[in-house]
Formats: sequence, structure tokens, C-alpha cells
Amino acid sequence: MHPYEGDANPSPMLGNLAGSVRSRARVSGPAVRRGWLENGPGPSDRRGADEFVSVSWDELTELLSRELRRVVDAHGNNAIFGGSYGWASAGRFHHAQSQVHRFESAGWIHQVSSQLLARCHRCHHAACGRNALEVVRALHVVDVIAKHSDLLVSFGGVPIKNTGVNAGGTSDHPTRGALDAFRARGGKIVSFSPLRDDVEGDCEWIAPVPGTDVAIMLALAFVLASEDLHDRDFLGRFCVGYERFEDYLLGRSDGVQKDPRWAQKISGVSAEFITDLARRMASGRTLVTVTWSLQRIKHGEQAPWMGVTLAAMLGQFGLPGGGFGHGYGSMNEPGLAGAVSLADLLARCESGVGFHSGSRDFRPAAFARGGVRLRRPTPDLSRHPVGLLGRWQSVSPPSGSPEAATGIFASGHDRRSRSVLDADGPQRRHRCPSTTSLERNDLSCTRNDPLLVAMQQVVPPFENSRDDYDTFAALASALGFGEQFTEGRSSQEWIEHLYGQWRPFVDADGGNTPTFEDFWAEGHYRMRTEDNLVLFGDFRENPEKYPLSTPSGKIEIFSETIESFGYDDCAGHPRWYEPDEWLGGPRASQFPLHLIANQPKTRLHSQLDHGAASQASKIQGREPIRMHPMQRPRAASRQETWCGCSTIAERALLV
Repeated sequence: MHPYEGDANPSPMLGNLAGSVRSRARVSGPAVRRGWLENGPGPSDRRGADEFVSVSWDELTELLSRELRRVVDAHGNNAIFGGSYGWASAGRFHHAQSQVHRFESAGWIHQVSSQLLARCHRCHHAACGRNALEVVRALHVVDVIAKHSDLLVSFGGVPIKNTGVNAGGTSDHPTRGALDAFRARGGKIVSFSPLRDDVEGDCEWIAPVPGTDVAIMLALAFVLASEDLHDRDFLGRFCVGYERFEDYLLGRSDGVQKDPRWAQKISGVSAEFITDLARRMASGRTLVTVTWSLQRIKHGEQAPWMGVTLAAMLGQFGLPGGGFGHGYGSMNEPGLAGAVSLADLLARCESGVGFHSGSRDFRPAAFARGGVRLRRPTPDLSRHPVGLLGRWQSVSPPSGSPEAATGIFASGHDRRSRSVLDADGPQRRHRCPSTTSLERNDLSCTRNDPLLVAMQQVVPPFENSRDDYDTFAALASALGFGEQFTEGRSSQEWIEHLYGQWRPFVDADGGNTPTFEDFWAEGHYRMRTEDNLVLFGDFRENPEKYPLSTPSGKIEIFSETIESFGYDDCAGHPRWYEPDEWLGGPRASQFPLHLIANQPKTRLHSQLDHGAASQASKIQGREPIRMHPMQRPRAASRQETWCGCSTIAERALLV
């Protein structure tokens, strides 16, 4: 494996890829759980422990088509959950969601949002009128930060290691270089994180009690308000609800001032430092950033919402290098310039062509991390047996799904449902064997990368694995809509067709794209990018002409919509909620170690652990942990002990 020659900071995880092609973890052929094969569909406590029986592809197709037809005839389309996590294959044609959505009917139950960004989707939509992905794709690009920011205050740091990956592939990793340029110009970074290496290079590292970021942000806001350092003109013209929030902040509504001494007792960060930092933030161009990891806990929506509020009080929304940023260092997408990408046209091949009856229902996707509150009701799946939980997930490392089966198995319905299908590549056992991106042709591109890449097959498919498209085509044929699904095209013909749809779209915008034959021979094409992006720049320039998609058209520090839900654990404005499990809670006296389940440097979550780069990080073949060297008496500090463990997810808060 060799990095792209134009990559400023290649990912070390490339060293894992060669070992994945013929890994012993790969499944050699399709298989069915013995209990299902012998006894038919139905709930079973054997699931997860039962052995699997090898079958042919024709046998599997017959079993699947018969079960799908039975479920639809007996219960209707909304007895089927057809979903796929959003990462999947780097290729745009073999992208798992595209294949699933094209196959499925509009009546299947589908997911909304994901474990990755579920809470900040809700937060950003309520506060800014945009979902999290829309915010990510419009963030200040890292070059703008390097040129214009004076102070970067980051909650969760800007971990360079996470920028090694991006869904759909990535050709350049510019964040490290941009931060170096930012420092060279005199910029300063303050990193609030339990881990020093969440920012590489020079920074002011503050290690608070994990999970107390919102309390620190409130105290910073208190200093701005109490010392009249906040931008009243900006709050009045561009925001609504600040007065309601200020009543809470200054203690007028609950009798508790959220001042730096209050935050010090909670977070362990000195009141003097918080006060000084707030004054520094108000004195120059400041960008407040929050990593995605902070929203992956109960009350996780509060951190990004409070980050928006703090940035609004500084009045720098829409200014180059100022305001708010979400997700820098969470993956190699936030802060990269957007491109006119083939991904923008994929909806044309995603519309369902399968069974048609009823309307689509939705279920939240973030079961595993506390769930997500939705305005619309979700279907009560316990009222009738879920006929089939279909989850096709063809993983193409290093941009594959972190935990492909989490959404199913954490939901609690896997043992009550009648059937579960999970198609996967080399990272999962006991699945339908799918090819990886090295074993098939495809197109690679993302909305935040300039290269459209011809992903040409490198090696033949492993054993009896096959492309997801061929699996769906065979299943569609067995169900009677094969021609409608394939439109008479092979995989390669679909790739050429998608390129043909994309090419005139770009040419009409001033491009000069090659023919497919020339593109395939060259191997890649550099697309036009949207450089110098500034988040909410148009809104700041003219809020009447470019209003936000909130009820007020403005930044909603207080949301009447959220307040109307009547939640006892989510008010209409950001506030501090004590975590259920943390070093300041009652259980910490008995369990004083706080686990920080941090994203590893050498792989994506648990994927590619068998690769050379990941194996080189082991100690005697086992995963290392890092433990804080200080064991202080409880009376001396609330911040006595924490443990950093490189395992499954970023900063999951567990005791």
C-alpha cells in the first residue's frame, strides 16, 4: 500500500489494508444459523451462540426471498427494518446504504440519524436550523482558521489520529499542517480533554473531570455576561432567547450562579484560569470547537448547544476564523473544502424499487448510547414480531462501519425478531461474505475531498464472496422485480452510468471533465472545491435574506420547540445536568477509575486489528492501556484518577 502522492500527512492505517484481503477472519461462503435452518424463523435465545451451516448462494437467495415474501404478506412492509450504517464501502456504487435503499420498498422501517451524530443532529437543528452533517460541510475550512483565528478553544481537542479516515475515502490530510501554520502565525490553542495527545504540538492542556465540559462553558459564559464582555448587538439581531438563558446563567431562575467557582467544584479547573480564559476569548478572534465525542453520552446534546451559545455571546458567528466549530479532529471531513461530488447525485439510484405498500416508518439509530428524542412517534416494534432485520454492511477499510451490528443487537429486538440478515466483509464472522473494495471496481469520492477516484479491482474475490449488488440483483429477481432493480446493467455498466450522470452536471458548472474511458485510464480526476468556507457567513452578512431554518430564522439559544416537549432532562436552553456516572458521583467512592474509551491510533475502532500497523502497537500481543500516574486522596482533588483505554469509541463515559 502506498499513499497518494499529494497527501500531506498519510494515514498510518494504510499499513493495515494489505493484511485484510486474505485475513483468517473472512467468511468463505454464505451460511445460515442452524436453529433457523432447521426450525424456521422465530425468536430464539440460541442466536449469538448457535453454529452456522454453509449453504450455496442459490439456497440462500431462495431462503431470503421466501422469508421476505412471507413477512410482507403476513405483516406488511413495516414489519421489516432495512437499514445500514452510513460508513460502509468507500465506493459510491457499492455503498451499502445506496444498495439497501434501492432494493427496499418505501414501506420498510428505516433509520434516522446514526449513533455517530444523533444528539448533535437534534441540537443543531433546534439551535441553528441545520443538521450536524450540514454544519460539518459548511464549517470554516482549516486554512481559514490558520489565517484568521487568534485563539482556538477546543472541548475534546483536535485529535489528528482520527483524521486518518473519512467515509468514502480521502486523498489528503491537511489538519496537522493547518494547525502548524496557525501556531506559526501566533495562534494559541486551549484544549479541554483528559488526554494530552488530543492535540499534537504546543497547546494549553487542561484536564478537567471527564464529562464536565458544559459546566466549564457555562462558567466562561458567566464571566462574559457578568463583566459585560458579551456582544449584546449580535445577540439582539441574530439570536433569540438569550434573556431566558441569562436568567439561568446568573442564577435568577434557580438561585445558583454558574460562576467559575461553581464550575471549579464540578470540573477541577481553577476559577482563576476560567476567568482569565473568558477575557482572552473576548479580546480576539476566537473559535469555540466541540468534538463529536462529547455528544455520545446521556445529555450529550448539551455540549454542542452550549458551544453554540458561548460562541454567540462572543458575537463572532460568520466571521472568518471565529464563531463555532463542531467535529474538528473527529474524522477527516470537518474543516475540508466541499466538492461538487458524485455523492450528491446518488439519490437517483437509491429510490426503492421493491415491495410497495404502506408508508415508511422510522426508528432512531442511536440505541446503544442512550437513544434520541424525536418529535414524531416511532413504531412500537414490540406490538408485532419484526419479520426481518436486514442490515447489509459491506465494509471497506479504513472507512468501514465501526460497529456494524450495534444498531440491531443493542436495540433488544434481535432475539424477539424472527429473522436477522447481516451481510458483511472481512471484519464480521457469520455473515454473508461480501467483497471488499480491493476486489471489485467502483468510484470513490466524498463531499469534502477533491478527488474522484477510479477504484479498479486489484485482486480476485476471496473464496465464495460476491458483490452486494449481485446479491441484491439475485434476490430482486427471485422476488419478481429483477429488471426493475438492475435496469439491465451490470456493476461496471452502473459505474459508467453514474459517471455519465455526474459529468454534465459538473461541465455545466464550468468543468472540463474527461470521458469515462479517459478517466478510467488516468485513475482519478480533481474536482472543483468550495474553498474559504466560513460557517454562517451569509447569515451574518444578511440575516433577512439568508435566515436560518429555525422557527425564528435566527440562532435559538432558547428554543420554544424543545421547551414545549416538557422534558425533565432537556430544557429549552443549554444547561448543566450531572452525569449518571462520573468522578463526582456517589459510585466513584467505590469505583474511582474512570474509563476513557478513546479511538485508537492504529485502526478504526476494532476494525483491521489484525493488520500490521495495529499489531505493531501491541504489548506481547495484547492491547495496551494508559493509566494516570497520580493517586490522590479524595479530599485533595475531585480529579484524582482516570484511565485511558484504546478500544471502541471516542470518550465513552463509563465507570
